[in-house]
Order: sequence, then structure tokens, then C-alpha cells
Amino acid sequence: MVLSGRIEVSLTGPSGRETLLYAVEPGQTCIQTTLGLLGDEPYSGDAITASETRLALIPAPLFRTLMDRSEPFRALVFRAFATRMSDMTQLLERVAFTRVEARLAQALLDLASEGVVEATHAELAARIGSAREVISRRLEALAKRGLVATDRGRVLLRDPAGLKRLADAQ
Repeated sequence: MVLSGRIEVSLTGPSGRETLLYAVEPGQTCIQTTLGLLGDEPYSGDAITASETRLALIPAPLFRTLMDRSEPFRALVFRAFATRMSDMTQLLERVAFTRVEARLAQALLDLASEGVVEATHAELAARIGSAREVISRRLEALAKRGLVATDRGRVLLRDPAGLKRLADAQ
């Protein structure tokens, strides 16, 4: 369980393309880890701390004992699992049914701090389930439309309202 900080969990495909599955924040657990403990399977994702992080770790034998004997612990695990599965289903729906441009516009709006997004094209691609090259082309197109301006590792939101319309259009 994350006590403080943030961990980002992603999958990397054979082509090297990375997709951000979810972030684990204070009070949350990593479902990939839980699945490994429940199914005795290896961890299939990559977990990287996005900030300084403090964790509470439960050894596998204690985890199994708590699952067997503690109804509140079991309920906590299954509630976290259900929440994360819902998040994963929403991610799958967005990637499958929402245009890349709309997903990118929404990600830019979500990540912006005072109208600026500090992220590389590769990080944006991982966040929305696309490829870096696609993000580069889409950002260039958004810049030509006057919606953003790009600089190395930064995107300036010039027209947040226009981006919101694009994100809502899906």
C-alpha cells in the first residue's frame, strides 16, 4: 500500500510501446501485485515511482493468512480490485473507442499546471495508449490550429477551451 507519493504502473509491448495502466496513490494498492499474490503469477507490469514514495509491504505468507482469516482485509482487497478493474475497463474503452486527438486533448487538460504540461511526447503517448510518433504528429497539428505551442518536454496550452471541445467531441 502506498503511504505517500505516487507509483505509475505500465505495460510495455514487444514493439517497445508503453501504456500507462494506472497510478497508485496514497491509500491505494497495486492490483498487479495483488494479482501476483492471489494467482501466484509473475508481475506483468512495470511499476516506477513518479515521486518519493513510502510503502507498507505485506509478505506473501501474511497476505494469504489475512485473506483466509480477516473479512475486513479480504473486503479491502476485493474493493480495491473492483475499483481498479473498473478503471482498466474505462481505459480499454477510451483506447478502443476514442480518437487519439480527443484522448491527447483530455490528457493535456488533465496534466496542465498553470497552462503548461511538463511531459515528453513518449510520456504523453504512454498515458493515452499511443505511439510517440503519433503524439508528435498530433501535437504539431494542434500547434498549427493554435491550440498548443510545444517546446522540448513542455506543451503550452494556448486555447484550453478549444482543447476541451476537442476532448468532448471524441
